[in-house]
Amino acid sequence: MPLRIKLPLGERIVVNGAVIESANESASLIFHNKVDILRRKEIMIDEEANSPARRMYYNVQCAYLFKEDRENFIRNYCLLRDQYLGAAPSAKGLCVEIDAALEEEDFYRAIRDLQKLIEHERECLDAFKSSKEK
Repeated sequence: MPLRIKLPLGERIVVNGAVIESANESASLIFHNKVDILRRKEIMIDEEANSPARRMYYNVQCAYLFKEDRENFIRNYCLLRDQYLGAAPSAKGLCVEIDAALEEEDFYRAIRDLQKLIEHERECLDAFKSSKEK
């Protein structure tokens, strides 16, 4: 079944590593085969990778989009994951899910799971801050 995406004016997506932007009022794209797609809300630029979980996300995003350097990005993710788990062992279940998705080369699922890890990180930091305030 084809995938249809509507892009409003100026909206960008990344398809197989290429940035595509709508230059008209709106554009509809139909993909008839499997492509690697990230939408604007899912794309993280390197300046936004400013925390451990966000750096993990960024490396998996790059592994998804840039197959030629995938091995290096996955290696970076694994190093960051191990450091993160050392500091926050409560994230083990989430990391197991992410690792399973990566093992299956389901990078989009790994990215969705990493969004949960970023939320976990935020919750841990909020809990730490509130414990310091007491």
